[in-house]
Amino acid sequence: MKQTETSIIIENARFRLTLRKDGITESLVCLKNGEEMLDSEAALPFCSIAEERPYNNEIKLAHPNKHMSFAVNRVRVEGDCLYVGFELVGFEAILRVCETPDYITLRLSGFHVPHEAFGTLTMDTPPVASMRILQLPFKKRKCFGEWLNAISDDRVAAGVLATSPYEDIDSYKTPGANVLCATAWQETKLRDTAVALIVSLRDEFLDCIEQMEKDFGLPNGVESRRNPHINRSALWTSGINPSNVDVYIDLAKRSGLTHMLIYYAAIFKTPRGYSGCGNYDECDYKDTYPHASESLREMLGKLKAAGITPGFHFLHTHIGIDSRYVTPVADHRLRLKKRLTLAKPLGTDDTTIYVEESLHNAPMHPDCRVLRFGGELISYESCTTEPPYAFTGCIRGHWNTNVCTHELGQIGGIMDVSEYSATSVYLDQETSLQDEIAQKLAHVYSLGFEFLYFDGSEGTSAPFNLHVSNAQYRVIRQLGTPTLFCEGAAKTHFGWHWMSGGNAFDIFPAPIFKEKIVEFPLEEAPRMAQDFTRLNFGWWAFDNTMLPDMYEYGNALAFSYDCPVTVMMNDPAAVLSHPRLKDHLEIFRRWEDARAQNIITEEQKLALRNFSQEHTLLINEESKYELCPYTRIEGAAGGDDRITAYWMTRRGRTYAVLFHNTGSGKLVLPMKADSLIYEESLGGTRLSIESNGDTAAIAIGDKHYLSTDASHEILIDAIHRAVIED
Repeated sequence: MKQTETSIIIENARFRLTLRKDGITESLVCLKNGEEMLDSEAALPFCSIAEERPYNNEIKLAHPNKHMSFAVNRVRVEGDCLYVGFELVGFEAILRVCETPDYITLRLSGFHVPHEAFGTLTMDTPPVASMRILQLPFKKRKCFGEWLNAISDDRVAAGVLATSPYEDIDSYKTPGANVLCATAWQETKLRDTAVALIVSLRDEFLDCIEQMEKDFGLPNGVESRRNPHINRSALWTSGINPSNVDVYIDLAKRSGLTHMLIYYAAIFKTPRGYSGCGNYDECDYKDTYPHASESLREMLGKLKAAGITPGFHFLHTHIGIDSRYVTPVADHRLRLKKRLTLAKPLGTDDTTIYVEESLHNAPMHPDCRVLRFGGELISYESCTTEPPYAFTGCIRGHWNTNVCTHELGQIGGIMDVSEYSATSVYLDQETSLQDEIAQKLAHVYSLGFEFLYFDGSEGTSAPFNLHVSNAQYRVIRQLGTPTLFCEGAAKTHFGWHWMSGGNAFDIFPAPIFKEKIVEFPLEEAPRMAQDFTRLNFGWWAFDNTMLPDMYEYGNALAFSYDCPVTVMMNDPAAVLSHPRLKDHLEIFRRWEDARAQNIITEEQKLALRNFSQEHTLLINEESKYELCPYTRIEGAAGGDDRITAYWMTRRGRTYAVLFHNTGSGKLVLPMKADSLIYEESLGGTRLSIESNGDTAAIAIGDKHYLSTDASHEILIDAIHRAVIED
């Protein structure tokens, strides 16, 4: 870093940032190709501070007492530090600059406060509510990753990244720029927060992030994205146990799924919904694990010996209402939505509770009307919204907690009950309880799991940009072995370093499956690609309502963006009884094999993204994969909902792809049998066709192929006029 008469230059091997002495960003150049990264029209101050009100006496008198921001107006260099001064205020922020070959960091190391800065006020720490450590107006480019906070095109990439959970990373748009910024907040952590600026050629951008991850001891976000495991689909189960693990191994092998995501409820007792969350100890294992954790270790070892990589799916911020953290004495580390002070002592028989604070926003959903004072939980029927504030119709000892007396002035409050079925509550992220739960989950992970799914990640308090990532990070830091990758139900900026699998969507039922695949994962996939990340196109139900063409459609769209899927197989008996089990498993096997062999070209992937044209992955007469567009025949067999039919053309013939939706039957077509070929697979075993003059009858059940040298119009017309006979 060096200072000239007019500017300050911060430079490494990859880029040069130039600031004017008044704190306005002047230039940011990628040195490898000479490109200017900033919008020259946006003359923005590179940092600012905010106070909840002015504290300097004269400023307080001269301006309204409200939240105020003060932009940088002077910058000077001392050693490796920038001393940053601001409008109206008399102190300076000290930013320590570290120039490494791959990135530059600015760390808020403290403040320089002259004696006269606050006059006669007894203050020595600046009353800074927040500090925007860095903001830069980047020219708009082809890609902007809102999660990673990075902008890129085919040539260059740049990002403003956090180095810990505490930096608030964000962006906003101006007419010509995407402004990337980073802010530190007094309420979370102000001093010693550090922001990384990375600018490089696009092909080198992840290398720079990887070096930053190593230097700061962060999880392996870049490495995991480069790992072949990242694009492998998974079998999800809540029903596996040591007694049926062989069934699941067989299903995984038949479907080509080499990863298995195991829900915590397959392992631990959970009476209802999330009510057992938090009970992850030896005594909490299901009876199907006779030796508790050792039985789990043996089961995971068996999966891995079969070539299946196991993952652990859990809820880390939820505490179940049947757990030992709730009953018989509620843990003091459970989160309160609103803190309240008892205005009168509370005896064991009292059913009205008086408090000092206003109750205008008290929850009134019948499942969420829960108070905590001490270790007792209390439900209420109603509350007053005018003084004296009180809860009425109270029932003591809610959720089987012990009833006790509570003294005047005791602090308690309204419980933060989970909005997901109200069978759990949220823990307080400001306490040690998250680490305690993390240690238990880490022990389970150590028994042989290799990747994680952070469910319920949104279940934290604000600020979410801190707590969503930090709650996950507190689990990650307890792990002895790094994860291959992670997915989760919610993501914030800092979690990019371990949430390399992004997210999956909850189940879309069969009637709207295709529509919702387009509306949600297909819409998100290109945006996630701008974050150098993939998402998971699952989760997909495996039940009797799902049909082979649905799984084919979803897999094709997922493949178009190099994304995996997750299929949910909960009850082995139900899975094995599915009438189209063979077809379902074969569809997954083919697409997974295609992923592993990388046989579909980039041009074909672009074609797959056209969601209005469906595709099927065939194994052709030469036993090679062949991607073919095919089109649904609406109104097959006069609209009989027992059959699904598609048509396609290949090798000079017209094909119908046929299967029975619910079982088996006979399809009678108004075509001569000698004009048709009916095959179990392309070039495979020919199936019989019954001839009766001008009609032909074929057995339909599993997916088979009917072909003719006639036009597709003739074949489609015949299928429209066909009749199904039982």
